[in-house]
Amino acid sequence: MSELQGPEGVASLADLIDGWLADFAASSQVVSAIDRGTSDDTRFGEPRWYVRMRGDSKDVITVWLTLGQRTLRYETYVMPAPEENAAELYEQLLRRNDRLVGAHFSIGLEDAVYLRGELADHALNGDELDRVLGTLYATVEQVFQPLLRVGFASRFTDD
Repeated sequence: MSELQGPEGVASLADLIDGWLADFAASSQVVSAIDRGTSDDTRFGEPRWYVRMRGDSKDVITVWLTLGQRTLRYETYVMPAPEENAAELYEQLLRRNDRLVGAHFSIGLEDAVYLRGELADHALNGDELDRVLGTLYATVEQVFQPLLRVGFASRFTDD
């Protein structure tokens, strides 16, 4: 189990994330917004960021970063629950999970599809933040249109 971060350790990691995100926004043309707040957990009020990026396949990709006392959790909303071909879509997601490193597809609220992962606090650095955001962004760009064509197939017919 990883070390439990105290308030000073979490604050130091939050500063690292703030600095890296500021540099990322300044050097990247895909970033449209970055904001920081806290999670809904009133006991700890974990630092939380969202990074909104412009995509090609999907217009907007928003990644949520939540810094806990042991891990940095990250997630992005991929698409709503499929209206049809759910078994085929879920099979594709499970097969894609096998190839992903540091992230996995999951089903969230209202059966929506998410891409999530977490990283131990002690491994958190600029290179890992770059890998996390790059992985989530590239994966969503790669899978969004093909998944929509499976989960909402009747909307893509030429009738």
